[in-house]
Amino acid sequence: MKILKLTLISLFTISLVSCKKEAKATDSSNDSLIAKKDSVVVPEIHKEYYGIYMGDFAGKEMITPEIGEEYEGDVYKKISLKINRITKDSVYGQSIVNGNQRPFRGVFNEETKSFVLDEPGNDKADGRFEVKLNNDSLTGKWNAFNKSAVKAPLKTLKLIKKEFVYNPNFMLNEDNDLIDWENPKDFVEKYTDEETGKTETYTASKNRIASDAVFKINASKQKLTEKDLKNLRKLDMEIIKNSVFARHGYAFKKQTYRNFFEQTDWYIPVSNNVDKDLSPMEKDNVALLNRFIKYAEDKYDSFGR
Repeated sequence: MKILKLTLISLFTISLVSCKKEAKATDSSNDSLIAKKDSVVVPEIHKEYYGIYMGDFAGKEMITPEIGEEYEGDVYKKISLKINRITKDSVYGQSIVNGNQRPFRGVFNEETKSFVLDEPGNDKADGRFEVKLNNDSLTGKWNAFNKSAVKAPLKTLKLIKKEFVYNPNFMLNEDNDLIDWENPKDFVEKYTDEETGKTETYTASKNRIASDAVFKINASKQKLTEKDLKNLRKLDMEIIKNSVFARHGYAFKKQTYRNFFEQTDWYIPVSNNVDKDLSPMEKDNVALLNRFIKYAEDKYDSFGR
């Protein structure tokens, strides 16, 4: 009898285990069906509108001049809107302004050819784009979600579609402004009064200036040596180094570098990290430039603005 009881118990246990395995297999099967259902590819539409639209981002802000009273005026920045995907129900992409890259999601109205695009809203500078498509241009406005958190809660946009292309030959133009306007430095100067012969001092504000070496040295095309860099100014080397990143579409956060590269017609910011795109030679050149920049000195001069 004991043997019979044990056998019955064993059979019952095996039956339970078998049922559990079967249940698990069924659950797995259901998960697979659900996954297939969830992974249905939503058809994309209007792929011809995909791409980068770049141009002016303008709003009214209070401006404080070096001399005179504060006043309200138009402040222009550069912005890129990149449309990555359009479906019947949604639009996906990203905005880049001041080096900040923000994703957006919205809708496209086929009848009016207009977009309503919302940034996530978890940053104080997020907002809503309402723009209309006309051939290869986008025009419209942007409204901040938190109007008290930004200087200009309403901005207008005038953008043109551009194609990003990496080209190692891209350089600053020889007529580009090579002055770093963002980092003035005060210097104590002396002068002698011709009539009295008395020497006095005064404070002069000066700005860093690069040399024409930035038009001649290309860190994307030539292997740099210490000899190439030893007599360069600090700003020269900063521009030569950052030209590498600009060619790859890096979105600069520092206004100084944006000022230099936004003067060109080839600079199109597309990402806030392009490290993986650099060639081995570019990486070596950047490392060498960083070593020299650390100890280099700048050339300052006085300029009107």
